[in-house]
Amino acid sequence: MTPKAVIFDIGRVLYHWDPRFLYERLIPEGEALDAFLREVVTHDWHYQHDEGRDFADTSAELIARFPQHAALIAAWGPRFGESIPGPVEHMHGLVERLDAAGVPLFAITNFSHEFFPPFRAREAALFDRFRDIVVSGDEKRVKPDPALYRLALDRFGLRPDEAVFIDDNAANVAGAEAIGLRSILFIGAGDCVARLRALGLPA
Repeated sequence: MTPKAVIFDIGRVLYHWDPRFLYERLIPEGEALDAFLREVVTHDWHYQHDEGRDFADTSAELIARFPQHAALIAAWGPRFGESIPGPVEHMHGLVERLDAAGVPLFAITNFSHEFFPPFRAREAALFDRFRDIVVSGDEKRVKPDPALYRLALDRFGLRPDEAVFIDDNAANVAGAEAIGLRSILFIGAGDCVARLRALGLPA
């Protein structure tokens, strides 16, 4: 059965993302930068924002632990957009082709409820092609929680067998497949396009 809709992840599927993109502008390249990203502004710390916590709270806690880095930690909120430098190669073209062919497009993203609105506004040219986007920070549930996928499908008006989901994280793909949502582990645009075409989609 050819899926009638495509559901995308956003970070590292449609857009490059890494805290290093911001902090290499603020800390000279070398061990100090590596240590800061390894020990202070870590992926685990940032994951709290995806879970729905406010940056004011998470930053205050982190600054209490690392007061010497207060200014650098405080920069994460207002300058978060700089951690997303641009699109993943060829993926925006894929979105445009699917949209032009009338394929309904959706997204499920682990993203802060505070950081997503300005990013979505900045990238309106792409996101206006999407019929709906479920943001984990709004729902206070994160992938791969099955409840987030079920909530998203209900909101999108889709059964699991009517869509295909694309994500770069193997755990997220497994979580989606566990509820019957066909999924593609994203490893690059060429592979993704080939897999969508194999499913009968006009990619």
